Amino acid sequence: MTRRPILRLAVALLFAATGVLAAATQRQTPPVAGPLRADVVRVAAAADLKFALDEIAARLVRQQPPIRIQPTYGSSGNMHAQLQQRAPFDIYLSADVEYPRDLVRRGIGSERDLFTYARGKLVVWVRKQSKLEVEREGWAALRSARRIAIANPRHAPYGRAAEQALRGAGLWQDEGGRIVLGENVAQAAQFVDSGAADVGIIAKSLALAPVMRSAGRFWDVPEDAYMPLQQGGLILPWAVSRDAAARVRDYLLSDTGRTLLTSYGFALPEN
Repeated sequence: MTRRPILRLAVALLFAATGVLAAATQRQTPPVAGPLRADVVRVAAAADLKFALDEIAARLVRQQPPIRIQPTYGSSGNMHAQLQQRAPFDIYLSADVEYPRDLVRRGIGSERDLFTYARGKLVVWVRKQSKLEVEREGWAALRSARRIAIANPRHAPYGRAAEQALRGAGLWQDEGGRIVLGENVAQAAQFVDSGAADVGIIAKSLALAPVMRSAGRFWDVPEDAYMPLQQGGLILPWAVSRDAAARVRDYLLSDTGRTLLTSYGFALPEN
């Protein structure tokens, strides 16, 4: 299998996985399928965490006692809405800390279980064979792009940041559908990979994943072009095992966890 089909498979599986969240929330309580294991932590995670959290999961399962992360990826805003209906998850990892803060304000969870774990970054990502010289020309390279893919700003923090950056650069023109909206930041990347868009404004954490880095090129969007992407999480009050959920949170906030997140392009959160 060539690298291109591997990339398509990876991002397609990530986008398909987001449908699991919607299906899971059709009921107010988790479906009954036998007793839930105390060492399994069900994580509702922002799509930008896909590759980093998968690696964290692989590390935690090797610890003693092991923790088994069961992640579902999607847009932070959609997850926020579904968690208000008691979606069956133990931890919420959002790309915008304001979403878990809002849950606490609504009486879902407590301040002690609220935390910030990283600051996200935006990049302009193109396929390796693209004629757009984004690394050298920056925003100027996008002026000749026919389609620009971003996550939907209505419910995806990376989409809002991308819209803000594009507006600031004078590139927010939607005549003829120039701006293509993905359900989340992973689908925006999928649009570029499939050829449905020429360029995507996506999370650096996705662009740095080995499978995507080998298939594309990127340019770092200046961080002063968009509001800081402060990413935060919340241990949910109905967690099956608060202890296991707290261990996942503690790993994210540890020096080891932050080093791993940094390797995927995240920055340390602002105090």
